Amino acid sequence: MNILTTILADVATTPIVEVAEESTKEFDLLALTMKGGIIMIPLLLLSVLAIYVFFERWSAIRKAAKADNTFMARIKDYIHEGDISSARNLCKKTNTPYARLIEKGISRLGRPMNDVLVAIENTGNIEIAKLEKNFPWLATTAAGAPMIGFLGTVSGMVRAFFNMAEAGGSADITTLSGGIYEALVTTVAGLVVGIIALFAYNFLVAKVDAVVRDLESKTMEFMDLINEPAQK
Repeated sequence: MNILTTILADVATTPIVEVAEESTKEFDLLALTMKGGIIMIPLLLLSVLAIYVFFERWSAIRKAAKADNTFMARIKDYIHEGDISSARNLCKKTNTPYARLIEKGISRLGRPMNDVLVAIENTGNIEIAKLEKNFPWLATTAAGAPMIGFLGTVSGMVRAFFNMAEAGGSADITTLSGGIYEALVTTVAGLVVGIIALFAYNFLVAKVDAVVRDLESKTMEFMDLINEPAQK
């Protein structure tokens, strides 16, 4: 009777210990990540690339958006005084997208107004393209990471069913666990990377749009400025 009691106690205790150990493993983020298999490598590379592009572009856009509230007033004074060289030197010293637009406009003074405006617009397009450098990488990551995650899901399920078929009648939950881990982990990882990249992309696009609006405002102010002498 004592022997039977001991065996039953061992049987009842063993699964509890195993479940406790397995629960501890389930919350190990690194272990879960490793279960994702080789698909996790491109997802990791895409996440690193997205983080680098975001902070590099954010820094560049913040620098471009830095405004000098006295800039246009000083340009106006120089132009009205006929001191074109000082106006251009101020633009070079300021070294921002709107300063380069104004410098291009100043370099076209004396030509038809349409030529001045076209020169400014062309320079503006170049400046915007510079600000949007590497944006396609973020957009690609936002769209591609979930797809790579789904690819991992499919490959994981294929591996799970292959293992199940190989095991035949002896198949159990442990036979499927490896493939299921890979399927679920890669899906989650792909969605996380894609969502972060999407929000980062839209955030930077909004910042560039703000810079574009400022460029348009400065352009119109400059065009009004060079029209003033002709109106007097």
